[in-house]
Amino acid sequence: MNKISICFMSFFFLFFFMLMNFFMMIYFIMNEMVLFLEWEIVSFNSMSIVMSILLDWMSLIFMMFVLLISSSVIMYSKSYMSSELNLDRFIILVLLFVFSMILLIISPNIISIILGWDGLGLVSYCLVIYYQNIKSYNAGMLTVLSNRIGDVMILMVIAWMMNYGSWNFIFYLDFMNSDVSMKFIGIMIILAGMTKSAQIPFSSWLPAAMAAPTPVSALVHSSTLVTAGIYLLIRFNTLLLDMMFLKVLLLLSGLTMFMAGICANYEFDLKKIVALSTLSQLGLMMSILSMGFYELAFFHLLTHAMFKALLFMCSGKIIHLMNNNQDIRLMGGLSLYIPLTSLCLNISNLALCGIPFLAGFYSKDLILEIVSMSNLNFLVYNLYYISTGLTMFYTIRLLMYLMVNDYNLLVIYNLYEEDYIMLNSMFILLFMSLVSGSFLSWMIFSYPYMIYLPFNMKMMVLYVVFLGMMMGWLISNMNIYSMNKFMNTYNLSSFLSLMWYMPSLSTYGLNYYFLNLGQNLLKEIDMGWTELYSSQGLNKIIKYYSVVNYIYQMNNFKIYLYSFILLIVYLLLLFK
Repeated sequence: MNKISICFMSFFFLFFFMLMNFFMMIYFIMNEMVLFLEWEIVSFNSMSIVMSILLDWMSLIFMMFVLLISSSVIMYSKSYMSSELNLDRFIILVLLFVFSMILLIISPNIISIILGWDGLGLVSYCLVIYYQNIKSYNAGMLTVLSNRIGDVMILMVIAWMMNYGSWNFIFYLDFMNSDVSMKFIGIMIILAGMTKSAQIPFSSWLPAAMAAPTPVSALVHSSTLVTAGIYLLIRFNTLLLDMMFLKVLLLLSGLTMFMAGICANYEFDLKKIVALSTLSQLGLMMSILSMGFYELAFFHLLTHAMFKALLFMCSGKIIHLMNNNQDIRLMGGLSLYIPLTSLCLNISNLALCGIPFLAGFYSKDLILEIVSMSNLNFLVYNLYYISTGLTMFYTIRLLMYLMVNDYNLLVIYNLYEEDYIMLNSMFILLFMSLVSGSFLSWMIFSYPYMIYLPFNMKMMVLYVVFLGMMMGWLISNMNIYSMNKFMNTYNLSSFLSLMWYMPSLSTYGLNYYFLNLGQNLLKEIDMGWTELYSSQGLNKIIKYYSVVNYIYQMNNFKIYLYSFILLIVYLLLLFK
């Protein structure tokens, strides 16, 4: 009974707050309101500790999406984690995660932002190592150590903002923009956003974080952890104008998009393919943000959250069905066994590709057309379009492997009926994946973007989509003979499939050196000289004198005689 109650209560409260946020957001947009609340927690003489909360249309709509996805995920977890003995602990961890994200969203203050930011990092570590095996521990360490870089950057921003007299950065953005030395804050915030949103060179933690349970992946990789960096950059958008560092960010995020797209085509692990598609979309959001279109980045962030959470939920359902096997080569013909889950999976996959009138189309098409209108170099322009084609490529390949290809019955199917608790939570997100694009495009933009392009540039998106579709279909039909062709380019293939060797570089390259240094310092300082001349040395001296004292207290005649002779000799020497 207890297991049912905690899931149901959490779902009910999160859903209720989501509806409340929805109506508040409508009211705020219609009246163009911004609410800035200051809650005085402690006041002592002249010192006061104040918690600031910023409510505007952006924070409210984002909170609404986070609460909707997390309520669906908790409902889904009731069935997915039904064999889990510590279900209460799992649900509480997920709720802590959601609370940290909400704290981050409503904070105009850099101190409360780091509370939410570090809360996300800490709880994500607990969730990634949830299954408690070596792989999970390694993934958890990689995740938490990569994100520590971003935490340090925000701590440096806090120190730098001591120059202003307040940590409410929202009031100082215009002033920071005019002050040249304050560009430092912009660079720190960009670096923090890059670590949290897994841009090159910090990308290796995102696929590793797939060691977490699937409901957590659905929450983390759609609307919470990975989008925190992008949300922070959106909040700081006025500070980031006219910065040289933004050009670097544009290139790095474009490369992230490209790298994730290629890597997903080599991957056979179902969850890793979905994780790499998240990485690709994060690159898209970050690159459009670095061009200065923060509203477009926010729009894509919201539409992407819906279909990506749904995609992870469908993947979890399929992994359950396949006896916890994640290899797509051992699947096939699933649409006959689980038609409703297949429906959800296909629609979310097509929304990811940007098929017209699904959620992803509205944001993706708008981004690509704005890119076509912008004054960009040829490399960045090509990265955008090739990455869009690659998205179609790995999506169609995935669909062919899961739905269309022959049954590869190397895994015994768990042919139970479709779980209606899971399906109900998936249908909420399915509905949002269908309507959220058009709903948000009317809601966010006060007037429609007028985009006038030559015919071929306008149709460029469709060209790359059809090309990607053809390639995906061809590569899913590859047999063992064509697979052997890859052996000719073995080095190139391993470079592309292993995320440009980034996981190896960030684990064995960097961590190994620092962990070794830490171990040496521990041996030489903590267990060496300082230990000898402080606590351990004192301990030895006291021990030695206590032994001498103990011998004296044994009341032995020889000891007293010997002591007496020593005393006489000493006195004779003294008064000689």
